[in-house]
Formats: sequence, C-alpha cells, structure tokens
Amino acid sequence: MLKCRASWQKLAPLARSFTPWGRKPNVSKFKDSWGGVPTAQMSSNIPGRSSENMIYYLLVGGTFVGSGIYVYRHLQEDKARFNERMALVLKPVNEKPFTEITTSSEPVSVEKNQQPEGAQEMTVVQARPEIPPHAPYLLIGGGTASFAAARSIRARDPGARVLIVTEEADLPYMRPPLSKELWFSDDPNVKETLRFKQWNGKERSIYFQPLSFYVSPQDLPYVENGGVAVLNGRKVVHMDARGNKVRLDDGSEISYEKCLVATGGTPRNLPSIERAGEEVNKRTTLFRKIEDFKSLETISRDVKSITIIGGGFLGSELACALGRRAQETSLEVNQIFPEMGNMGKILPEYLSNWTTEKVKKEGVNVMPDSVVKSVNYENGRLSIKLKDGRMVKTDHIVAAVGLEPNVELAKSGGLEVDSDFGGFRVNSELQARSNIWVAGDAACFYDIKLGRRRVEHHDHAVVSGRLAGENMTGANKPYWHQSMFWSDLGPYVGYEAIGIVDSSLPTVGVFAKATAKDTPKAATEESGTGIRSESETEATASGVGISTKAVSTLNTPQQGDDYGKGVIFYLRDKVIVGVILWNVFNRMPIARKIIKDGEEHADLNEVAKLFNIHDD
Repeated sequence: MLKCRASWQKLAPLARSFTPWGRKPNVSKFKDSWGGVPTAQMSSNIPGRSSENMIYYLLVGGTFVGSGIYVYRHLQEDKARFNERMALVLKPVNEKPFTEITTSSEPVSVEKNQQPEGAQEMTVVQARPEIPPHAPYLLIGGGTASFAAARSIRARDPGARVLIVTEEADLPYMRPPLSKELWFSDDPNVKETLRFKQWNGKERSIYFQPLSFYVSPQDLPYVENGGVAVLNGRKVVHMDARGNKVRLDDGSEISYEKCLVATGGTPRNLPSIERAGEEVNKRTTLFRKIEDFKSLETISRDVKSITIIGGGFLGSELACALGRRAQETSLEVNQIFPEMGNMGKILPEYLSNWTTEKVKKEGVNVMPDSVVKSVNYENGRLSIKLKDGRMVKTDHIVAAVGLEPNVELAKSGGLEVDSDFGGFRVNSELQARSNIWVAGDAACFYDIKLGRRRVEHHDHAVVSGRLAGENMTGANKPYWHQSMFWSDLGPYVGYEAIGIVDSSLPTVGVFAKATAKDTPKAATEESGTGIRSESETEATASGVGISTKAVSTLNTPQQGDDYGKGVIFYLRDKVIVGVILWNVFNRMPIARKIIKDGEEHADLNEVAKLFNIHDD
C-alpha cells in the first residue's frame, strides 16, 4: 500500500494539469453558466478537451489496476504461509519422530520456554504403557501349554505378536524336573540356577527359553517382526467374550483377536489340613511351582521329619527323591496314602506292591492303606492322626493329592465346565467359543477313540498347546493325538503310559529280564533329552518290526517276581484302551497306533512282540 501511495504522489501533478478542475477556474465563464456546474463535453472523437480527459482516465485506471494486482499477489503469498504454519501447529504428535522413550506411565512434556533456541513448537513424548492395551494373540497362563501355543503361532505366523499373562514371577518352564532331576543335582546352588543334569548327564535349564528370547510387554506392539512377551505377576479376573477383552487384577484391560485359556490347575488340599489352623497350614506344602521346590529343598535340610500325603505320581516321585537324601542325612521321610500300594490307582496290584517295595528301599517309611483323620500342632511338631488310631509325628507335610482345574473365568466368559471331569469343555479343535481356545490341564476334550477326557500331564500340555496355536492361526485341525505321560522313581526305574490306565480295568502283563540299557538313564542317553515326550511326540510307528526271538508267555505274575521290564495292556470290552511300558522306552508310537486302531486282539502275545521286550 505504501508503494501505491508513492506512485500516486508522482502522478498527481500531471493528472491535475489535464483536468478542468485541476487548473484555476474561469470566474467569468462560471458566472455566465446558469447552472453553476460546467457541462460535460461528450464526443465520439478525441479532439481538444476530450483527449485530455481520456489520458487522465487511463493513467488513473492503470494505477489502480497495478495496485490491485500487487495487493492480490501479496495476499496469496500471505495465505500460503499461513496455511503452512497452521499445518505445523495442527500436525498430530504421534506423527513426529521420537527422540526419547521413557518408562514412566505419565506423559513427559517439554515446555516452550525450555526448548533450545530456534525451536518453534512444543514437543510431547508419550510413554509406552507397561501393559499393552491390545494383543492380537492373548495367552492366559504361563505354563507348558501356553509356551507350546506361542511357539506354534509364531511358526505359522512369523510376524505374530503374542502376549502371555501369568500370575507367576517366572518365565515359562518345565514342571517335571521339579519332582525329578532337580532333587538329584550335586550343585549346592541348584535353587538359584535351576539347572540340572538329566539322567544322560547333559545339563540344561528348567526354563524353555532364556530372557533374551522374549520381548518386553511395553515393546510388543511396536516391534517390527512381532515376538512373544510375558506379563508376570498379573491375573486375569474377568473375560468379556463378546467384547474380545479381559480385565486384570489391577483393573487394566487388554483386548485381543484370538485368546487361549491355559490356566492349569491348583493343588488340592485335605479338608483335615485346611481346618487345622494357621500353624498347620504354615507347615504344609502344596507342591506345584518353582517356589514350592525352593521352599521344600530348604526345609528338607532344616527339619528332622517330612511326611508326604499321597501315593500317586507326584507323591511317589517326591518320596523317592527325599528318600535318597535321607540316606545321606538324618532326615526321616514318611509316605501316607489310602491305596494298598504306590500308584495303586494306576498300576495293577502286583506291580503296585513291587513299586512300594522299591520306594521303601530308597529309605522311605511307606504307610499304605492309611487315611488321615486330623492334623494338630503340638509342642512345635505336627501330629497326624489316622483313622485306624495310629499317630505320626512330623515337622512338615507335603500334600500331593491331586489337582483342581482353574475354571474361574467360566462364569464371566460364558464357558462351559464339564460336570464329570472338570475343566472347560471344548470341541475337537480345542475351541470353547468363537476366538477362544483351551489347552493343558484345564481342557476337557473329546477323544475320538476313548471319549471325553481331561489329562494332567506334560505331554498333553505340549500337544494340546501346539494344536491350539495352530488352530488359532486357521489350521482347523481336530485333536486326535494320544498324549503320553511318564514317571521316574529315580534314574533306574521308570515307565511311560498312554491311554486309559486305570487299575480297575482288566490288565494283561508281559515281562522280561531287564538289561543295563532298560533304565530311564539309558533311555535319555539314547534320545538326548530328559523330557522324553519332546522327541517322542514327533515319532510314528511306521516300519516297526516284530522280534523273532523268545516267545512271550502270558502267565499271571506272582508276588515277588522281579519285573525288570515289560508291557501292561489295559482292556475294555476286549479292546486295548491303555498301555504301560515298564522300563521299556522309545516304543510309545507303537502303543499309540494300537490304541488308535481300536481292534480286538485274540492273542495279546503277538501284540507284545511288537515292543521287542526280549531283545538284548
């Protein structure tokens, strides 16, 4: 505008010299005119005064047109600059590159007056939350089934983001060594290292993978290639199956696309112990977790007497482990159970009795056919009163009387619980509801050969977790695998079992003399792994030959026989529904195929030959 004014000042004198009112007025001429206003001279030509007016109009008009163009151009430039600045001001914070990441849960702001010289706007850095609000794959529970599912998901979907939520403070680990190999370790720091030597002498950690294998929960939504994160010390207390989200015990929520419920179970306690009071419960271990192993290992070195209640897998394994320690110390180890022999609910009577004698030789005071009536704390010791009137004095109790599946999420999640076996009922693909699967101890599944079942063993957790992970990524495969389980009473006696092994069923056993290679120790040396199902579950029964050596004779076993190695068949309606391989290893695929075929066998002697138990 200033330039327009300067131009006008230069042109104004010239313009006035050409205008009638720019010169000194002719007064006499003005007087002669009757109207007092000069009459305009109109002409189509430009003679005389008309020519002077036209030049004036052109000059003035050109000045205003040029000024308008100048102003318009400057306004357009100002508008462009204004739009650019507004775009910077309104640009979302999350589109700006992060220069700093904090672990605080509060946003960190940098005030304008604190910015370095030349900064034009305030920068806000939003911290990543400790608990991610969304996980494409959410696994509830941090046990074997969850880890197997996570590994399976990542194998089929390499970029998958998997979040494991667990109440425990530890990363996923194997439970079997807690009652087996860890107790036979020579390392005085085994409680801290949690490393053990397998029966084959090889050392390994109880954890499936080290910490470096996992990503942190905070970073899980941002890592480029996905990963597996473990959120420790958190419990899922509510499940919204319709909204695809869960709520944790601290009130935070996590949404998901696919969810696995692998909540496992909680060790049962005896009612007589539960109502006995604080002092008794304080001196009772419900053995299940790493913390329980650490605690019992310390207790076994500090007390004079430990009593194990329960004669199943866990109770018998712990009895043998503590009995071995008792041989080296003054520790007294008692084992109490209501059955007539160790593992009496599983093994036929003759083999259960033989096992009991074996446990006694390990230094354990075995008390079969004993039922606990009450427990009291008196004079610094526990007094266990049995129903037959006997009293047992001890310093500490280990209750190994079974597992109760964790089904607390059934109500909020709308999941069905099986009234006969417990656990969440699932279909053949281990699916409980849309986008929700169940695996491990908490799954009550339909076995296409043996009917509806619920299994509480390591191999089932591996296989069901693996299948659930595959189906969560769209495999749609049914659960047909017959999972196995195993128990070792030290490095020299062990067995593997598959199917329904119930001592109430008719059984047929075939035994042979054992050799040096017929022990758990020798089996792990051959397979290279102490967790035998890790290699076994991938094997098949193809190409198995029948030995032409000694012919098996189906004689009824007699008390006192030495059952070095053998095969026990469990029958239902003349069909084999379960098999135990007693000190016979690496033959489980054969047993699985026999059960899968579901045929009647007129001569079980021929079936026994498949296992080559007479080979040297």
